[in-house]
Amino acid sequence: MTLHIMSSAPSVTNLWTTPNNVIQLLDMVVPFESNHLLSAKKTLCFSTRHHMPAKSSPLSLTQMKIRVPRTLSFASGNGKGKAGSEVEAIVGDNTSKEHNWSFDFPESKPEFSLLDSEAYLSGDQNISIVLEKLNALRSHLLAAEKWNASSLQSCDRKYLECATNLIHYMALRSLDTEQLNSYLASLGLSSLDNNNLSVLSNLDATINLLMKSPMESWKQQKGKTIKKNDKVRALSYKELLLGKPREGRKTHIMVTVGKEATESETFITDILKAGASVIRINCAHGDPTIWSEIIKRVRRTSHMLEMPCRVLMDLAGPKLRTGTLQPGPCVMKVSPKKDAYGNVVSPAVVWLSVTGTEPPAHLSPDATIFLQDQEFLASLQIGDSVRLCDARGKKKRLRISKEFDVFSSAGFVAECFDTAYVESGTELYVKGKKGRCLVGEVVDVPPKESFVRLRVGDLLVITREGSFDEPSVTVPGAHRLTCPSGYLFDSVKPGEAIGFDDGKIWGTIKGASPSEVIVSITHAGPKGTKLGSEKSINIPQSDIRFKGLTSKDIKDLEYVASHADMVGISFIRDVQDITVLRQELKKRKLNDLGIVLKIETESGFQNLPLILLEAMKCLNPLGVMIARGDLAVECGWERLANIQEEILAICKVARVPVILATQVLESLVKSGVPTRAEITDAANGRRASCVMLNKGKHIVEAVSMLDTILHTKLIYKKPDSENLH
Repeated sequence: MTLHIMSSAPSVTNLWTTPNNVIQLLDMVVPFESNHLLSAKKTLCFSTRHHMPAKSSPLSLTQMKIRVPRTLSFASGNGKGKAGSEVEAIVGDNTSKEHNWSFDFPESKPEFSLLDSEAYLSGDQNISIVLEKLNALRSHLLAAEKWNASSLQSCDRKYLECATNLIHYMALRSLDTEQLNSYLASLGLSSLDNNNLSVLSNLDATINLLMKSPMESWKQQKGKTIKKNDKVRALSYKELLLGKPREGRKTHIMVTVGKEATESETFITDILKAGASVIRINCAHGDPTIWSEIIKRVRRTSHMLEMPCRVLMDLAGPKLRTGTLQPGPCVMKVSPKKDAYGNVVSPAVVWLSVTGTEPPAHLSPDATIFLQDQEFLASLQIGDSVRLCDARGKKKRLRISKEFDVFSSAGFVAECFDTAYVESGTELYVKGKKGRCLVGEVVDVPPKESFVRLRVGDLLVITREGSFDEPSVTVPGAHRLTCPSGYLFDSVKPGEAIGFDDGKIWGTIKGASPSEVIVSITHAGPKGTKLGSEKSINIPQSDIRFKGLTSKDIKDLEYVASHADMVGISFIRDVQDITVLRQELKKRKLNDLGIVLKIETESGFQNLPLILLEAMKCLNPLGVMIARGDLAVECGWERLANIQEEILAICKVARVPVILATQVLESLVKSGVPTRAEITDAANGRRASCVMLNKGKHIVEAVSMLDTILHTKLIYKKPDSENLH
C-alpha cells in the first residue's frame, strides 16, 4: 500500500532559512500499519542552536546542499507492517538527467531536540518519542539516497552498496544527533553511527529493537544489530586492491624503493622476507630504466619466495618542487672516529670491490670504493697496505683486514686511520713482492649532494626554471633556487606563508613577479636547515589551481598500466580531477588497474566523500592513501590527527581500503632506533588496510618491527583469584 501525503504547509521550504530556524514536518506520519512508522500523528522538531553561525569548523565535512522535498511518500512493502517493509521518500524534481552528486549539507547542523516535558514522561512515552525521531531520521537518509538516484545508477555495480551507505552516512552526519545518541546510550543501545559499515541497517535494527523488545531485554538483543557479512564484504574490497594478506596477517606493509634496490642483489629479498607485501615506486624520481629493473627484481623474487607482492607506482602529480641544483664534486670523505681531543678511536671501515658489487648485508662500511681493475683486486691479500694520494695531494694508506667472496668476484674490507678525500680517478697502488707496483683506479664516486643552508632571517630567491639569463631583481646575499612549475609564479601573493621540504623550513613571500619569488625565512633549525633539489614547496593559503593530471603523469600512466598493479594519483582535489582520470582510464581500457587516491590537500580532504562517490563510477579497484607529509603542511600540524580520524571513518563507511603513509617509524628507518611515539603511531596502523614505510638505511629492520607491531596479539593473563583480595 502506498500513501502520498501533502504537507498542510505551503511546502517544506528550505530547512535552514525559516525565521526561527525551526522546521516542523507536519502530518508526516498517518495511522497505518508499518513497523517503521508510528501509528499516531506527531510533530518532529529539528532546531539549530540559538547563536550566530559559527565560523566554519576546520574539520567540517563536505558541504552539501540538500534540496527539500515538496512531497513525502511512504510505502509499506506488504501493507501488513512486517519487518521487511520499506519507506520511500520522493524528493525534488526527478526529471533532471544530470549525474552529479548534489548533497550540500549546511555547516549549521540541526539537532534532534527532545521535548521539554520529555523528562517527566513514562518509559513507554519516551520510547515513543525516540521512535518518532528515528523514523524521521530514516526518511532523511532515504531522501538523500533518492535525490542522488541517477548518480548512484552510474556507479559500478560492485560499489553501489558502498556508495549508498556513504550517502546515508553523510546525511546522518549533517544532523546533530548527539542528544539522541545520549538517550540511546542511557537505554544500553549503541549510537546511530557506531556501525558505519551499514548505517541504514543499524538504524533499522535500532527501530525494530525499540518496537519489539521490552526495556529489560534490550541488553540481550543489542548485539544482533550488526550484519555479520558487512566485515566480510569490506575485506573483499581490500583484497581486490592489495591482494590477499599473508597467513596470520591482516594489514599489508608497503615499502618505498628507489635506485638502491637495483644496486643490491639481496635488497628486495630481504624486505619481502621481513614482511613487505607491496612495493611503491615514486614516478617523481628515476626513469623507466630504473623502474623496469626494480619491477623485474620484485616479480622474480616474489615468485621465487612464493610471497605475493604487488607494485604501486605513484604519479608525480602537479606538486611544486624545488628545481635541480648543479651537482657537487665527485669526492667522498673517509674519516675515522675520533674522541673529543681528536685522537683516533677506531678506523674508518672501507669496502673495496669492482663496480656494482655491494658488501655483505651484515657489513655497514663507512665508505664504498669501486675499482674497475679486476687484476688489482685479485692481487690483494689480508695485511696489504694500499697507498694513495688523495684529492688534497696528501699521502694516505688503507690496510686490508678482511676478504669476502661476493658472487663471481672478491671484495675486501680495509681500515683507514687518517682522514682522506677520495675522488674518481684516484690511483691506488700496492707494492708486490718483487718490487713491482700494481695500480688500480677509483671509479663511480657519486657527486656530492648540492643544497643551500637556510637560517631564520635569510632571503631566498626562487627563479622560474630557464629564466636565469633574464633580467632579475638583485637581492644582495640571497640564496637562489629554481622551480620548474609556472603555477608558483602565476598565483602567489606577498604575505602568504610558504613551506619547504614537508614543512622543515617556513618563510613569508615578500615579493613576486612572473619570473621570481622572494622569500624571507621565518622558521629553520638552530644551525640552519638544508634545502636541496626536488624538495616539496607548499603554499597553503594560495588559491593555486592545478591540473589533475599533468602531461608527465599521462605519459607515465602508459608505462604504469603495463608494468604495475596499482597507480597512485597525487594531489587529488575535487570531483573534476576524478572525471579527468576516468576519461584517461577509459581511453586506455584500464579496468583492472588499481587506483589509489592520495589525499594531501585541504580541498582533497573537504571533498573526500564526493571524490569517493565519483571514483566509484570506475570499474577499477579503489583505495585511499593518507599522505600525511603534505597533508600536515597544507592543513596544519595540530589538525592532522583529527583529519586522519575523519578520513578513516569516511573510508570505512565507503568500504574503501586505506593506506597510512609518511614518517611511519621514521627514526628507526633513518637511524636504527625508534621513538616511543612512533611505536604507538605504527600500532594505530592496524586500523588501516596497509601501512607504508619510506626508504632509509635501516629499512629491513623497520619492516620487521612493523610486521611484529601490527600482528602481535595481546594476551591477557587471568588474575589469580587468591591475589584479588
